[in-house]
Amino acid sequence: MNDLIEMIFTKVPPMYLIIGSTVLALFMGTMALIVRTKAAKRPVTPLKIILPPLFMSTGALMFLFDEFRVPLPQVLEALLVGILFSIILIKTTNFERKDNDIYMKRSKAFLFILLGLLIVRLVGKLLLSNTIDVGELGGMFWILAFGMIVPWRIGMLIKYKKIKEVKHEEGVRI
Repeated sequence: MNDLIEMIFTKVPPMYLIIGSTVLALFMGTMALIVRTKAAKRPVTPLKIILPPLFMSTGALMFLFDEFRVPLPQVLEALLVGILFSIILIKTTNFERKDNDIYMKRSKAFLFILLGLLIVRLVGKLLLSNTIDVGELGGMFWILAFGMIVPWRIGMLIKYKKIKEVKHEEGVRI
C-alpha cells in the first residue's frame, strides 16, 4: 500500500492531484449539503450527533504514511482554524422540539456558512499547494476538518441535552 501511495505521489503530476482533490472536495461539500438537508427532516439523537466524528476519525490512518505527515506548527495552525470555524457552526446549529422529538432547526445561514467554508478550503488549497506538498496539505485539511467537527458536535450534544431537559413544550427552541 505504501508503494502505491508513493507511486501516485511521484508519478502523477501535482497539478492533477490538486485538480482531483478539488473535484472531490466539491463533491463532498455537495454531499454534506444534501445529507444536512435530509437530516433536518428526521429527529436528532445523541448517537446521530456522536457518530460522524467517530467515523471521520478513521481518516487519521492516513498519517501512517510519510506523504501525509504534518509538522507540529502546521498541526496547531490547522487545529486552531478548525476550532474557529466550529464556533460559527455551533452558533448556527439549533434544535427545536416537535411533539416528542427533537429536530435540528433549519438555518439558511448554515448553507451559506458551509459553502463559505468550502470556498475558503478550495482557495486555501490552491494558494498553499504551491508551497506545501499535496499529501501534507491533505493531512492539514483533515486536521482542520476534524478540529472543526469535534467541537461542533460537542456543542450540538450540549444543546441537545439542554432542550431534552426542558419540560416538554411545543416549539421550544435552543
